[in-house]
Amino acid sequence: MNSRVKAVRVVRHGLVLSGLAVALMGTASPAGHAQDVTSREGIALQDQILALKQTMSQMQASQGDGGALPPPSATPGHSTAVNGDLVSQLLDRVSTLEQQQRDMRGEIDQLTNDLQQKTAALSKQVADSQFAAGAGASAGGAAAAAAAPAAAEPAARPTTPDALLSAGKAALQKRDYDTAHDNAEAALKSAKGAFRVDAQFLLAQSLAGQKQYRQSAVAYYDAYRQSPKSGRAPDALLGVSASLLALGDKKSACEALGKLNNEFPSPAPRVAHAAEIYGRKGGCN
Repeated sequence: MNSRVKAVRVVRHGLVLSGLAVALMGTASPAGHAQDVTSREGIALQDQILALKQTMSQMQASQGDGGALPPPSATPGHSTAVNGDLVSQLLDRVSTLEQQQRDMRGEIDQLTNDLQQKTAALSKQVADSQFAAGAGASAGGAAAAAAAPAAAEPAARPTTPDALLSAGKAALQKRDYDTAHDNAEAALKSAKGAFRVDAQFLLAQSLAGQKQYRQSAVAYYDAYRQSPKSGRAPDALLGVSASLLALGDKKSACEALGKLNNEFPSPAPRVAHAAEIYGRKGGCN
């Protein structure tokens, strides 16, 4: 009777310790590896605990009402040996579970320490990045302040046709079509020869950028008429076709492409590719 009571108490002690181990794994896991422990070792412990519960239930059921023992065996000595073996097995099982609990606790403590170290390192990196960003902003502000007096000085306005064309082309690249338009018109007042053709072409480009397509078509055609055999002529006819397509006048756009193909049967690949695209858009034969 005393052996069975002792065994029940040992089992209950093992269940309490095992329950603590499972609770620790469920609440103290700080990282993904701790969750893996919960999913593997935790399940194994639960299986062992269930087996112990079943053993304890069988022992309690065997006591019956009033705590009576099961019928004695025909060989009392053999029964005593069996009970002794059962107690020994239960004690070994509880000892094993206690050792597993200690091992899991040590692993949880190690994971917690690793997480704290990584968190501290990450916090330091964030702080360093914020400091570097603030220092960069301060340096940039100081540099801008130092350069402000020089930037405040107005740049000299171009006056020659060459300078006006250079400034107008730079403005066109920045999509500052108004400035490009003003420079083109100023250059046209005094430009001659190739400079005048370039100024006329720049004017057409600025008008197209301003979406004044009817005026740009006229300006492109004027650039073509001023020098129908120059290198600007094919581009000017392309500009005429593109402006007319933007206006929805596909018939006139195809006529401009036909003139381009007739007068320049072997254009540059860039011009030929653009003409093919415009031809498809206009439905040209």
